[in-house]
Amino acid sequence: MTNELMELVLPRLSQRLNRQLRRYQQGQIDDAQFTRRFEDLLQQQHAWLANQGVPDVEAALTIHGAVLVLSKSGLREEAKEQGVPLEVIEFQAVLEAADDISDYYRVRKDKVLRRLVKIVAAYSE
Repeated sequence: MTNELMELVLPRLSQRLNRQLRRYQQGQIDDAQFTRRFEDLLQQQHAWLANQGVPDVEAALTIHGAVLVLSKSGLREEAKEQGVPLEVIEFQAVLEAADDISDYYRVRKDKVLRRLVKIVAAYSE
């Protein structure tokens, strides 16, 4: 089910996030505004999925997975700056997302971690 949801969420999230990034890069919004808008965007995506009948945990996995996939270039830059393999930085990001989901939804971290790793692997270049 997550793959089908990713195909729905990725374009929606990508388009909206790209718009916010351009505004940020052009100086039209500051760090705080960008962060707030990004959080609002994620909440909107979650609400949209919930309205489609998607369970909360599944929606959270999909959205976090989409953010990880869309963050690939930034993670790549971070790895380059730190002089470590991309996989190290990417796994740290996946672990943080798994922590967030497992803490908030009270689900087993190992299951969440496996699902997120599968999502990221499915959309790797």
